[in-house]
Amino acid sequence: MEQRILGRTGVSVSSLCLGAMMFGAWGNKDRHASIQIIHRALDAGINFLDTADVYSDGESEEIVGQALKGRRDGVVLATKFFLPMGDDPNRRGGSRRWVMRAVEDSLRRLGTDYIDLYQMHRPDPTVDIDETLGALSDLVHQGKIRYLGSSAFSASQIVEAQWAASRQGSQRFVTEQPSYSILAREIEMDILPTTQRHGMGTLTYSPLAGGWLSGSWTKDSSPTSPARQRLAARFDMALPGNQRKLEVVERLAPVAEAAGLSMIEMAIAFVLQHPGVTSAIIGPRTLEQLESQLPGGSAVLTDGVLDQIDAIATPGVTINQPDTSYGERELAHAARRRGARAARER
Repeated sequence: MEQRILGRTGVSVSSLCLGAMMFGAWGNKDRHASIQIIHRALDAGINFLDTADVYSDGESEEIVGQALKGRRDGVVLATKFFLPMGDDPNRRGGSRRWVMRAVEDSLRRLGTDYIDLYQMHRPDPTVDIDETLGALSDLVHQGKIRYLGSSAFSASQIVEAQWAASRQGSQRFVTEQPSYSILAREIEMDILPTTQRHGMGTLTYSPLAGGWLSGSWTKDSSPTSPARQRLAARFDMALPGNQRKLEVVERLAPVAEAAGLSMIEMAIAFVLQHPGVTSAIIGPRTLEQLESQLPGGSAVLTDGVLDQIDAIATPGVTINQPDTSYGERELAHAARRRGARAARER
């Protein structure tokens, strides 16, 4: 498994990162089977694992912790905070109060004394980024986390966070985690150039676009896991955006076949060959899925194949906007009203 340097940290991570979202109630409910998947990934040379407190309400972290007993030192372990952990409005977000509590909960579930990469799952517009970075910096100084990362931050939010860290002398985000695939290429426009300029590592998730690039989706397919069933906008075949995705996938299939690759291998290789990508997060639910994805980490696409992909899926374009983590590219009503009021006052 190829090793790459994580941003400017000097830490080496595998080009494939094992994502643990499918371990637990959201995906594979068999804990023993999930642990087997983790062990197989480690044996295959993957040394990078990514999970989150919210995945299966903490169960994913517990499974990862069980699997890493006796093997923790050889793994770069990443998890995330921010999304709601229950109905209490204070058990979410980027406040100092929640950051300090969330990390303790994750450490307990993971059965470890420290987290290598602690990531903010989403930006929090209600909290000053200085507060969040300050709390995270304190955790670094306490030895509970090693590095900070962000996820689903826009280019401007990435830059703002870098400036804030420099301004107050705090630890900075050294990684960003966005979605990226042949079907969702929006980050090529500004996210990847921004992370490259700031020397950040980029861990992209969903290289198979939620299964669309597995080669097994048809107009009659339907999501099987609870995690996917909650995302109707991404998987409802009646929606025009999803119909367009299906058309693109059908055109990509012969390109992969001519290259001697499976669709899965081509999709993962496509992501890894972007110079701004450090590691691609794969999220298998079964051992069979893991085995089908591992070869993608070593596959190489020729310029001719990349050109064919570009002709089918336009660079910098996400075919179905809900497939990104950035929401609809539409100005919120509140912002429109403020803009209109400001215009009148001028």
